[in-house]
Amino acid sequence: MQFGTVAVAVLVLTAVASQAGAQEKKLKRSDLPAAVQRSADEQSVGATVRGYSTEKENGQDVYEVEMTVHGHGRDVTIGADGTVLEIEEQVALKSLPAAVQAGLRQLAGSGRITKVESLTKHGTLVAYEAQVRTGTKRSEIQVGPEGKKLAQPQ
Repeated sequence: MQFGTVAVAVLVLTAVASQAGAQEKKLKRSDLPAAVQRSADEQSVGATVRGYSTEKENGQDVYEVEMTVHGHGRDVTIGADGTVLEIEEQVALKSLPAAVQAGLRQLAGSGRITKVESLTKHGTLVAYEAQVRTGTKRSEIQVGPEGKKLAQPQ
């Protein structure tokens, strides 16, 4: 009887994993709509493009361009019409305003901040996001541009 339970669990996990993988689809530049290609080209000037992908967000197709600029990561999310929706750019913690550094460190508690990104939506800086490692646990925290904890994640 245990074998049957394990087999069902494996099938369920396989189905869930394949669904999760289907959400984001890798693309070639030539697969992008023309407006998205133009925005991707503008956003990646001076960068090394690592890849393109697409997924559905709120029922709409969005495209992501992953790149490296001057040694750090930069991901740009573009709408199907070519509008730049969001930019996540890796930043050095030490380069941030003191209030932002303090806010992130406070939220991280005893955890170690391993990566920080600025989050810009529709041309406006809305948050800083940090990956935190506490022992073997990984988590993500966010503060606003002034260093205060956000009421809801961006």
